[in-house]
Amino acid sequence: MKTVSIRKEEFQPGGKFEPGWLIFDAEGQILGRLASRIAVTLRGKHKPTFTPHLDTGDFVIVVNAEKVKLSGRKLKDKFYYHHTGYPGGIKAVQAQKLLDEKPTELIRLAVKRMLPKNALNRKILVKKLKLYAGPDHPHQAQRPLPMAN
Repeated sequence: MKTVSIRKEEFQPGGKFEPGWLIFDAEGQILGRLASRIAVTLRGKHKPTFTPHLDTGDFVIVVNAEKVKLSGRKLKDKFYYHHTGYPGGIKAVQAQKLLDEKPTELIRLAVKRMLPKNALNRKILVKKLKLYAGPDHPHQAQRPLPMAN
């Protein structure tokens, strides 16, 4: 048997291994468990054609992001930090406030932190992850398949 190296052109739309579209419903799901399943799907690790240096994953649509759950007391106790770049410019946002104001950002951050820290990560997040706070999305034409909970 031989190990065949799959080329980048074979994963493009219209190629031999065309990416699929999957839809995840975040309603009632625990954030970390949902994010890890999304990260695996985006990366393509669920397919036998997985290649570490290529974008082999599927497109992912997440609906009902505002109804995602966090276990324990994380809504009050968990903080998301970022730095403005200025001295003393550390900012913190409570998970509950982030969920109320930007529910899609909570899922995006969780998924981003589960992907490898490289240029492929940024490419995958921008291109293949579609997040929506409510139940509606504009991707009906792609005929996404629902993912089982």
